[in-house]
Amino acid sequence: MAAKFLSLACMRNESRDLSPRPHYPSMPKIPKGVNASSEEEKGIQGSESKALFSVIGMTCSACAGSVEKAVKRLPGIKEAVVDVLNNRAQVMFYPAFVNEETIRETIEDVGFQATLFKEEINEKSTQICRIRIKGMTCTSCSTTVESALQAVRGVQKAQVALATEEAEVQYDPKDLSYNQILEAIEDTGFEAILISAGEDRSKIQLQVDGVRTENSMRIIGNSLQALPGVQDIDFNLDLKKFELSYKPDVTGPRNFIKIIEATGSGRFKAMIYPEGGGRVAHRQEEIKRYYRSFLWSLVFTIPVFLMSMVFMYIPGIKHGLDTKIVNMLSIGELLRWILSTPVQFIIGRRFYIGSYKAVRHGSANMDVLIALGTNAAYFYSVYSVLRAATSQSFESTDFFETSSMLISFILLGKYLEVLAKGKTSEAIEKLMDLAPETATLLTLDDEGNLINEEEIDSRLIQKKDIIKIIPGAKVACDGFVVWGQSHVNESMITGESRPVAKRKGDIVIGGTVNENGVLHIKATRVGSESALSQIVRLVESAQMAKAPVQKFADRISKFFVPLVIILSFSTWLAWFLAGKLHGYPRSWIPTSMDSFQLALQFGISVMVIACPCALGLATPTAVMVGTGVGASQGVLIKGGQALESAHKVNCIVFDKTGTLTVGKPVVVNTRLLKNMVLREFYELVAAAEVNSEHPLAKAVVEYAKKFRQDEENPVWPEAQEFESITGHGVKAIVRNKEVLVGNKGLMLAQNINIPLDAEEILSETEGLAHTGILVSIDRELVGILAISDPLKPGAREVVSILKSMKVKSIVVTGDNWGTANSIAKEVGIDTVIAEAKPENKAEKVKELQAEGNVVAMVGDGINDSPALVAADVGMAIGAGTDIAIEAADIVLMKSNLEDVITAIDLSRKTFFRIRLNYLWALGYNILGIPIAAGAIFPSTGFRLPPWIAGAAMAASSVSVVCCSLLLKYYKRPKKLDTLEIRGITVE
Repeated sequence: MAAKFLSLACMRNESRDLSPRPHYPSMPKIPKGVNASSEEEKGIQGSESKALFSVIGMTCSACAGSVEKAVKRLPGIKEAVVDVLNNRAQVMFYPAFVNEETIRETIEDVGFQATLFKEEINEKSTQICRIRIKGMTCTSCSTTVESALQAVRGVQKAQVALATEEAEVQYDPKDLSYNQILEAIEDTGFEAILISAGEDRSKIQLQVDGVRTENSMRIIGNSLQALPGVQDIDFNLDLKKFELSYKPDVTGPRNFIKIIEATGSGRFKAMIYPEGGGRVAHRQEEIKRYYRSFLWSLVFTIPVFLMSMVFMYIPGIKHGLDTKIVNMLSIGELLRWILSTPVQFIIGRRFYIGSYKAVRHGSANMDVLIALGTNAAYFYSVYSVLRAATSQSFESTDFFETSSMLISFILLGKYLEVLAKGKTSEAIEKLMDLAPETATLLTLDDEGNLINEEEIDSRLIQKKDIIKIIPGAKVACDGFVVWGQSHVNESMITGESRPVAKRKGDIVIGGTVNENGVLHIKATRVGSESALSQIVRLVESAQMAKAPVQKFADRISKFFVPLVIILSFSTWLAWFLAGKLHGYPRSWIPTSMDSFQLALQFGISVMVIACPCALGLATPTAVMVGTGVGASQGVLIKGGQALESAHKVNCIVFDKTGTLTVGKPVVVNTRLLKNMVLREFYELVAAAEVNSEHPLAKAVVEYAKKFRQDEENPVWPEAQEFESITGHGVKAIVRNKEVLVGNKGLMLAQNINIPLDAEEILSETEGLAHTGILVSIDRELVGILAISDPLKPGAREVVSILKSMKVKSIVVTGDNWGTANSIAKEVGIDTVIAEAKPENKAEKVKELQAEGNVVAMVGDGINDSPALVAADVGMAIGAGTDIAIEAADIVLMKSNLEDVITAIDLSRKTFFRIRLNYLWALGYNILGIPIAAGAIFPSTGFRLPPWIAGAAMAASSVSVVCCSLLLKYYKRPKKLDTLEIRGITVE
């Protein structure tokens, strides 16, 4: 996790060297200290290696900074990231210039013990693939698929989401391939389509026109395979399609298209393969399928309904329909039989297929109930009609309208349900639509002068491309500004309403909108690596993850359908026996029926009114809408588990630096204890501190630059015998003077006398919530610096709102007690834990949990990661574009404290909807089944016909989804809006 932030910082640093004019010097990315031509560079990049080291002895970010700095000075180092929390360093390097042993020795020269992890370099043993599953109708289906996947050897974890009709499978690629996972799903009777294989490489599909033979495809394939960076190629002659896996750092889709078109001497034309089969396309196809089926069922069902329910009251038509053709068989009965048969076996074929698949694997789903109910009505009617045709006295009573109307109403319900379910994933669709379709590519010569400007498909952008963004246009990819100034609206990604100023070196995010000036940006992350793609993946994963409350529905689904079948049969048997044994008056039986037919109607009604779908959709649809709404407001919630835990939170632990405070320390006061020139004092201090990576050291150096304003990049005096003393400060020899810069502990450890007046100044400084830094020159204390990390505006109001929500707030920080107490008092927090190391923060979280609290930890996601993991809910604040923070459950992209309140309030509202959904789904079944069984028939005479029971069943699923969709209109607490009215922006 720390690595991700460090790599982002590296990217920012890298961007500072760019020219401010629209003239770009050629800057091939080659190992430091190495001069290489473009051909040599390709060879170097092709032999890139990765090494992972265990680094023992690091205690803070300053240690990590010193290791990283030392390693990066070596020739041939592409990238180095150090994770202080896990005591590891990962180095990307070019073996032609440096080896693992040299890197290890360099780390040890810094003063830490380093060991190479050989086994970690091997291919990772876990991959995650995502699969779309067609044909699931209820929780029983998803449970069947999930159980089948978990039984496959090599599958470590499998999640199947009914609402999204997708599966996410974590597996060991050494034991099985994703093709075997697809086969396992198809063996359960459902169609499986691979969405992503989870491999750490980019893929693209190309369509090639003009290819007629397999030999031509092979020639093109061989040409592509020869390109550096191409890893794997598959082709399909029938579809004229190539699928390539490649390294985006080395090559890209434009190179592939050029090679293909050059191979055929102009005969071949290549383009990105038209997208189809995505989530939106699949959903639209499903909606159309149900709509067509419903319309066709109406064509046959409406005449059946009219003949059964309407025409029987119109004398002329009734007489024609009652005309006998064979014995007691009438024209009306024959027509109803003919018209209902296509509905039962052609339009209703999906229910037979679904029930067969379920029964074949020893489970039962909604399709089983529908098939049994409609079959009972249809085949009893066939029996009645055939008996009438062979008898001269038997009066037939058929239920053809029951089976056909039942299927029609269920199809209408499924159509409305799929329509509503599609709206639950609108958040993802809106995010995907943010990416522009085209981009303006600039071509430069070796001197960096503009040669050509052309419009290309944005999917053809490659790393290191220079892209022009005009005012009002969307930023086509992630990158940094190399020329121009503008303001960019990032609200669609981060939720931040105000446009953000951008100039040379600043990071831009793909999908955001350029407001005024023209920008030229250099692409750094394209395709699946972009921030937008990461956000979409995170939201999709969140929608896959089941909330613990979903287990309730899963348990019920295992025995729900078999229980309903037993209840249905019992209802029929009870009413039939009661009729035969004269257990109720003859007057209860309608004139057109006998006791068997009445009992059959009750039994069918019980079977079709029971709805397992409503229970199965109660949680996932609410979670989908809730996570989507959160994403639109800059609050990324990682699934149902995070949502469920967040709504119970009653205690929040805040980190101080960067969370309650701005996170950018500045020197606010200097007190000298000895007569000396302030410029000379700061030159000595800056010379010692410039070698440190600590944020306070950087603040001191930045402040010292004010005394050298005549120089753009001042060069400080050389520091000899520099030593970073972890947790205390630095020590160095500058201009033959021993300089010590650090805290009180450093001075005491070095036996430096601290005068009484210095103690008073230090106490006063800490009382003002400032951090006191002491400076000693030649073993004499000469000055005290007061460094302040300003409190975020509105932090006090946020803590106050949390109190009104009955959520207790606590501050945990590694800073001194004086500063921590002052900050806590200023924001209105009573409980403070200061001078805490990362592991101490995690221990405090566990203590609070042991006391019965549900704890949320809010931190910056780096030093706080142990506490973020230990907490019931970890909230990473200040993530910005780097949203893939694995330790956190919730990512607050805007760095706004108010989003802590939004996250808790949204989770509470979401779980209120889930409870409402369960109340409706369970209440519907608990009330509906007895009414369908005829419980109130003896006292009221009210009977629920099967077709109305089927309509009610369909309506229950639709109502649950619509109840979840109301979350789309979520508004954050009004108290937060009052902060903005008063002019407080909480950031």
